[in-house]
Amino acid sequence: MYCPKCGHKDTKVLDTRIGKGKLSIRRRRECLGCSYRFTTVEEILREGLVVIKRDGRREEFDRAKLLGGLRKACEKRPVQAEQVEMLVAEVLDALDGEYDHEIPTKAIGEQVMNRLKHIDSIAYVRYASVYKDFRDIEEFAKEIKSLKKLSS
Repeated sequence: MYCPKCGHKDTKVLDTRIGKGKLSIRRRRECLGCSYRFTTVEEILREGLVVIKRDGRREEFDRAKLLGGLRKACEKRPVQAEQVEMLVAEVLDALDGEYDHEIPTKAIGEQVMNRLKHIDSIAYVRYASVYKDFRDIEEFAKEIKSLKKLSS
């Protein structure tokens, strides 16, 4: 494992834990070159997953695309990168149990939003505004109102 800070090729594992759902392993590592500490997550590779888009098109599942959308929604919010990684892992685990190789985008979006609303309401609204493609301010206000009911 190469150090993400200095590129040194040797690191040592300081701590190993089983992730949520017991389908991933989290390791805390330290670079033997610069002493930088970082976390890695090992999980089962899900190859051959296809996403069914709203218009019926099919495309290969892109974990980086999902992660990027979540990072954008959580930008400048008190959400740790580790929380976002764990959310993606949880969503993939849930979808893996429900679907075989073809997953509708609606299922992905719903899984993400169900988890994100419990982490950060602003990030949830940001993600929902893109996912649900609000057409006007009334739709947006309605979503915020439903979120307020949950937190009350």
